[in-house]
Amino acid sequence: MYTKTKLAAALLLALWAWPALAQGSADRPNIIVILCDDLGQGDPTCYNPDSKIPTPHIDRLAREGMRFTDAHTNSSVCTPTRYGVLTGRYCWRSRLKQGVLWNGWARALIEADRTTIASMLEGYDYTSAAIGKWHLGWDWQSTDGSEINANHHPAGAVDYEAPVERGPGHFGFDHCYLIPASLDMGPYLWLVDGAAQQPPTEHTEGSRRRWDGGGGYWRAGPIAPGFDFYDAVPACTEQAVAFVESAAARDHGPFFLYFPLPAPHTPWMPTPEFQGDTEVGWYGDFVAQTDWSVGRILAALDRNGLAENTIVIFTSDNGSHWPEAQIAEFGHDANNGWRGQKADIYEAGHRVPFIVRWPARVEGGAVSDRLVCTTDLIATLADALGKLPEDFPGEDSISFLPVLLGENDAQGLREAVVHHSLNGTFAIRRGEWKLIVDQLGSGGFTAPRNRVPGQGDVPADIGGQLYNLSNDPAEQHNVWSDHPDLVAELTELLESYRTAGHSR
Repeated sequence: MYTKTKLAAALLLALWAWPALAQGSADRPNIIVILCDDLGQGDPTCYNPDSKIPTPHIDRLAREGMRFTDAHTNSSVCTPTRYGVLTGRYCWRSRLKQGVLWNGWARALIEADRTTIASMLEGYDYTSAAIGKWHLGWDWQSTDGSEINANHHPAGAVDYEAPVERGPGHFGFDHCYLIPASLDMGPYLWLVDGAAQQPPTEHTEGSRRRWDGGGGYWRAGPIAPGFDFYDAVPACTEQAVAFVESAAARDHGPFFLYFPLPAPHTPWMPTPEFQGDTEVGWYGDFVAQTDWSVGRILAALDRNGLAENTIVIFTSDNGSHWPEAQIAEFGHDANNGWRGQKADIYEAGHRVPFIVRWPARVEGGAVSDRLVCTTDLIATLADALGKLPEDFPGEDSISFLPVLLGENDAQGLREAVVHHSLNGTFAIRRGEWKLIVDQLGSGGFTAPRNRVPGQGDVPADIGGQLYNLSNDPAEQHNVWSDHPDLVAELTELLESYRTAGHSR
C-alpha cells in the first residue's frame, strides 16, 4: 500500500541503495528480527548457566553468532522499545512521554512520514512482514465517523469490518499478521494486512490469575469468536515459518521478517505439550515455548538453504516482570542478578539478551561487551547494505557493524545510551558510569517506585543516583554525592541529547 509520502521515501532510499542493488542479492542478506516480550537476560542458559529453563535454540544462536553482554532497550517497557527498534529514535521524542499504549485501540504512534526499517528496506527491493504483536497503535475507522477514544471502551464505535487507516502497511510492511497490542489487552483478534481476520463480536470477562500456578491474566474486552490465548504463539510462529517458506519459493529478492513474539508476556499460556516442562511454573514453560518458536524459524532457514546469508537478530523488548518473591519461590533469576525488573530504570528493566547471527560475515561463538541499544538496528542494517549517509534518519541509531565484523576501530560507535522507565524517569550511561536523574526510586514496578528529591520525607541534598557499574553492577551504592563534577557532566550530556533532537 503506497501513499505519496511512502512512494517518495522509497524513491529516495532507492538512490541510497543503488550501489548495493547493482552488486546483486549476495550483498542484500535476508533479515529476521525476533523481539521477545518480557524475556529476561537470565532466562536463556547461554546467558545464565544456572537458568532452570532449557533454551537450546536460543543457545544455538549464541554458538553460531555474536552474543552481547551490555545490550539495552531504549525503554524498560514495551511500546516505546518497539518504536525505537523500528525507527532508531528514542520514543520520548514522540508523543508518548511515559508508559505504554494502554490497549489495542490507541492511534498509531509512529509518525506518518517517519522512516522505519521496513520502509528503508523498500529501496533495496525487500519484501517485509510483521508477524506477532504490534502494540504501536492503529488508526481504526469508526462506524459513525467519530474519532476513536482509546481511553474508554470504544467497541461500539469501531468499524472492525473496515481496514485500518494507518498501520504496519503504511510503514513499509507488505504483509502483517498481528494482535493489536499485548496478549492481555483487548481487542482480542488477529489483524491480517490491516483488517480484522474476524471481528470481535464476543466478550471475555478477563482473568485475574497470575502467580497461582497458571499465568492466565488478561483484561476484559471484546474478543473474536474462536480467538485462543493458548494458540497465539503457535499461530504467529506458523505464519512466520510460512513467510520464510514463501520467500524461499518465490526466489525474488531478499526478505525482512519482523517477528515480535507475544511471549513470555502475560498471559502465560503455554500449550499442553509445554506445560510442566520446567521448574519455573507457567512462566518457565512459556519461555520454553518461546525457544521452540525460535527453533522453528531456524529450521525453516536451514530447510531452505537460507541460513548462511540471513541476519538473525534476537532480543527482548525489556527485562522480565519477575519480582524478588518469584526469584525466591522458584530459585530462578530471570533478570540474571541485575537490580529490579521490567519497567524499572535499574539494569534489569532494560539490560536484555541480544544475539546476532550472520554466518556469512559474523564469527560464531563471539562475545562482545560493547555498549549497544535496540535503537541501533536501523543504522546497523543500513550500514550492512552500503555506505551510511550522514543525513540518515534514525536520530538515536548508531551502527555497531564494525563490532559484528570484528573490527577494532571504535570510531563512530556509541558514546552513551539514554535509559527511560515506565514513569518517564531518565538515566544516562557512559562507560562505567550510570546517572539516574531526579529520582531516588525505581521509576517502575519495584518499590520504592517514586522518590523525588525534596518531596515528602525524601532528602533534597541527594538529587539522583550515580552508580559505577564496573565495581557495583548490582547498583547498591549510590555515589551521587561523591562525584559532583561527574554528575554535572553527565547531566549536561543528557540534556544536550534531549534538546538537540538527536544523539548520533
